[in-house]
Amino acid sequence: MSAQLLDGKGLAKRIKAELKETIAQLQEQHQVAPTLAVMRVGDDPAAAGYARAIKRNCEGVGVAFHPEVLPQDATQEQVMAVLEELNASPKVHGIMVLEPVPDHIDLDALILALNPAKDVDGVHPLNAGRLMQQRPPYFVPATPAGGIRLLEEAGVAFKGKRAVVIGRSDIVGKPMALLLLHRHCTVTIAHSRTVDLPAVAREADILCVAVGRPEMVTGDWVKPGAIVVDFGTTYTEEGLKGDCEQESVAAVAGMMTPVPGGTGPMTNAMLMANVLEAYKRVIG
Repeated sequence: MSAQLLDGKGLAKRIKAELKETIAQLQEQHQVAPTLAVMRVGDDPAAAGYARAIKRNCEGVGVAFHPEVLPQDATQEQVMAVLEELNASPKVHGIMVLEPVPDHIDLDALILALNPAKDVDGVHPLNAGRLMQQRPPYFVPATPAGGIRLLEEAGVAFKGKRAVVIGRSDIVGKPMALLLLHRHCTVTIAHSRTVDLPAVAREADILCVAVGRPEMVTGDWVKPGAIVVDFGTTYTEEGLKGDCEQESVAAVAGMMTPVPGGTGPMTNAMLMANVLEAYKRVIG
């Protein structure tokens, strides 16, 4: 068997083209550009690189990019003051606080202080709770939202399927499990302390992997014909690797997301979709 590879790059390109057209029409009508503010504290190179990537994505669809870069030695009070300004600004529709932050900054306090209506990353507890209870409005974190959209576009029938999510992070694993549950899957959340993890993975009709360990999941973890969603993005000497060993998994699975070209591009597209949604809520 050779798995059907789900083309996240192509779908993301189509979604962005649709977003760009919609944003241009709304901006012309309301004379206000959707604006994403990105806060970064310190000079972490990974955070700086992510900010540049977000800027490129914003430019690609017509979202205004508003950077807020604070020095490494900024105090908690200074950072909170900037965040409060962004929360209150009618010109800012979405806000992201990039990680990591310096050790002396309380990230949890920043997240709690974030205006939930501008939390396009879906990290505020109010958005997470609304997602859990399916009580709109809420924002879904972009990475799992992109994974679900890929499966929907592929025509996956979720109802009654056995789903296993390996990974329990607040930004990928848990929300992906909820999105699957909302589509009537029977969901197991597995993790590093799960007993006989490969055997649990083999029970899955839909296997989602979000652990950040390159090529951890191999073909013998996968039920024949299963759908595999690989959220892994680890840079190695051999290039970008997912959490699945692609060749052996593809030989067993029915469908899978490749790395690169699978869930990564979809994350970028769904983040822009969240910014548009936040903007539309303001303009009515």
